[in-house]
Amino acid sequence: MAREINLVPDIKGEMIKTLKLRNFIFFLCIVVAAAAAGVTALAGLIMGGQFSAIDGKKATINELSNKLNSYTDLNDFLTFKDQLGNISTLTSNKKVLSRTFDILSALIPTGADTIKISELNVDLSGDAPTFSFDAQANAGEEPLIDYRVLDSFKKSMDYMRYDYGSYVDRQGNTIPAYCMIESGLDGAVFNDPAKGNYAYWTINEDGCNPSANNSENADSDNNNNGYATENYEGQTVVRIWRTPQFSDWYKTTPSDSQPYMSLDGTISNVEHFESSCVKYVGVITSDSQNPKWNQADNPCNLVQGSSEDGSNGIKITDSSNGRGADDQLVLRFSAIITLNPQVYLFNNHHLLALAPSGHHNVTDSYVQIQTMFGERAADCAADDTACNTNTNTDANNDTNKNGGN
Repeated sequence: MAREINLVPDIKGEMIKTLKLRNFIFFLCIVVAAAAAGVTALAGLIMGGQFSAIDGKKATINELSNKLNSYTDLNDFLTFKDQLGNISTLTSNKKVLSRTFDILSALIPTGADTIKISELNVDLSGDAPTFSFDAQANAGEEPLIDYRVLDSFKKSMDYMRYDYGSYVDRQGNTIPAYCMIESGLDGAVFNDPAKGNYAYWTINEDGCNPSANNSENADSDNNNNGYATENYEGQTVVRIWRTPQFSDWYKTTPSDSQPYMSLDGTISNVEHFESSCVKYVGVITSDSQNPKWNQADNPCNLVQGSSEDGSNGIKITDSSNGRGADDQLVLRFSAIITLNPQVYLFNNHHLLALAPSGHHNVTDSYVQIQTMFGERAADCAADDTACNTNTNTDANNDTNKNGGN
């Protein structure tokens, strides 16, 4: 029986195992180092490519920048572009100062009780526009100096309204504001004593017929589209009623081909004015088939009042006796009226100021404005007993310098 004898010492065996382990570790290190070198080389290639791409983009940017800066009108172009971007903001903040005349025609009474303005300042710089003015009140009857006219004037501020909105065609499309003529050459609003206010629509002007403009089959040579036209100052126009024609438009059953106004005030199938303030509601009574039309609550107050001090939007800062240009006894006063900021905004189109009666004063605006202004009343002379001692009724505790309260 053969026997094997191990002549290698144990220590020699351990050394051989260690050498094998060392060689294996060296092999792994070589593999890891090679992999790391490969990754580093790949990263270097990527980074180099990125740097090369960045350099290329920089060259392109510099080239375009040099080309852009070579334009001599660049600054003007950039300024113009910036202004175009601000058009919407500028338009929304734009104010129409000429509306002052229309507002004054509603605010200032011109009947038997007269108020004449001697100095007026219109301030549109604050959050709310204000009228600051000196004026004189004349009752036209004994006692000539009293506070009745001024008191009535102050109380009327609660009932001042304004109205604005859009004119629309039969399909309900908004007619551009520049296509509407709302007053004559004398400045007076168009008015029919029996039917109310109206305006003219220049239907055949470019861009003025929205239904025809939106129709692919519209006849470009005849844009009247069945509207009844008339001639005004050489222009073909369509009359649009701003005041609803209740009796003509209301029907118990709506018709697709006839003007129609429902009891809730909705109007259709007729060119008309869509008010943003004045709404009408019809009520059928038991003794009549024709509805009674009433104005709904109107939030568009012309004068911005203060509930805290009860000023109704008007503040009398001073009052005293005086004599007018015709040597008549009058009540001089100074006042500040705070108006609703909406009344001067350009975006509120077709705005009208409404007097307490609910109807706009359609007198020639410019002539009427002239009658509102007059020379400042003179102070009471020292020897003018009538002016200095005339009894005054002060219902609201206004200060009277000469005659007492």
